[in-house]
Amino acid sequence: MTTSSNLGSPIKVSVETFFIEGQSEPDKSKFVFAYTITIKNHSLCSAKLLNRYWLITDADGKETEVEGEGVVGEQPTIAPGESYSYTSGSVLDTPLGTMQGHYTFRNEFGTEFEAPISVFRLSIPNLVH
Repeated sequence: MTTSSNLGSPIKVSVETFFIEGQSEPDKSKFVFAYTITIKNHSLCSAKLLNRYWLITDADGKETEVEGEGVVGEQPTIAPGESYSYTSGSVLDTPLGTMQGHYTFRNEFGTEFEAPISVFRLSIPNLVH
């Protein structure tokens, strides 16, 4: 599944999700998902990704918040018109869940701003049509 959002931000975030069957153990309520994020800078100046915030919700309503510096150990600076992609993952107790959040950026003039990440679904194949 692929989703994207920018909601008025100069940064556009696209997400593609994958179920990792080989690492999942449904009988132990362990469902492993990967997601590839592509961040595109539509502004006229460079932007450095400082922090991330995620709200992960499983099908039982259990919420987990994750926040920290950068993504996958990096704080990339994205030039105007350029993009940056990375792949990460999440483990849920249910075969269906959602993620949403935001990135905090600082542009080359020192102004910090948030780029929202719209809610996207983590789901085993053919569970939801």
